[in-house]
Amino acid sequence: MTFHSVSEATIVMLSVVYAMTGGVILQWLLGYNFSVAVWFGYIALYGVAVQTGVVMVVYLHEARDERLRRGGDISEQDIREATIAGSVLRLRPKLMTVSVVMASLVPILWSTGVGSDIMKPIAAPIIGGMVTSTIHVLIITPVIFYIMKRRALRRGTLRTSGLSYSRS
Repeated sequence: MTFHSVSEATIVMLSVVYAMTGGVILQWLLGYNFSVAVWFGYIALYGVAVQTGVVMVVYLHEARDERLRRGGDISEQDIREATIAGSVLRLRPKLMTVSVVMASLVPILWSTGVGSDIMKPIAAPIIGGMVTSTIHVLIITPVIFYIMKRRALRRGTLRTSGLSYSRS
């Protein structure tokens, strides 16, 4: 409903699939069984993955809409440049989010004290998912977005999104 487009909502949900995949891989590598604690980790990971996916798509839309507002004919090169510009705007905030999450949760994986047996299974899916989610949101999401908008341009259905995101 946010994007008024099933295909753009699918892009965001793909970031969740990538994040969950990373969580499952790290959980498997560390030998943790599914438990309530692991599911709490997945719930937290799901929230972060959806949020970062939505914000990336919004930034990509803003960059593309800025180009459309200038008027004139828009080319595939313009869409490509707008996609790169929107991605670059999200690069630092995404990397900061990932680094803060990693800095706070990686020490939990090394811990041996009281409660570590509960905290480690919570941290594992989040850490694994943050790695794969970062790759997806910073690389794959912009590529899919570009392909979709290029296809819309060729069909003649490219229009402004009407989305806005307050950066304050």
